[in-house]
Amino acid sequence: MIPSKCSPSLTDAQAAPMLAALGSEVRLKLFRVLLRSGHECLSVTGLQRLMDIPPSTLGHHISALVAAGLVSQERQGRELICRAEFADIRRLSAFLLNECCAGNSESDHAVRQVNRNDLNQQTEIA
Repeated sequence: MIPSKCSPSLTDAQAAPMLAALGSEVRLKLFRVLLRSGHECLSVTGLQRLMDIPPSTLGHHISALVAAGLVSQERQGRELICRAEFADIRRLSAFLLNECCAGNSESDHAVRQVNRNDLNQQTEIA
C-alpha cells in the first residue's frame, strides 16, 4: 500500500514495500540517480542512457519503484518523465530515524531530536 500524501508517518506495512524496492542493487542505483537530480525530472530515455541497461529491464525496475511510492511518472509529450517522491522519502526517513536510540533515557531522546532536526533541515533544502 502506498502511503497517503497527507499521512505524517508510516506503518511497518507501508514502509516494508518501500524498503524492499530498494533491495535490488539496480533499483538502488536508479533511485540514487533520481535523488541526485533533485526536483529536476529525468526522462526514461535519459535514465536508460545513464544506467546503460536495456529499456525493458529499466522499465521493470522503474515499475517497482513506482509501485512502492518512491518514484512517480508522468507523460510529457512523447517522453515518460520520472521523479523521486521526496515527501514519501522524508516519511520513510522519519520512520527509520524515530526508531534510532528508542530507549527511555534522556540522552536517547536527545539523539532522536537531533536526527529529526537534521531531517527537517534536509527537507527545507530539498
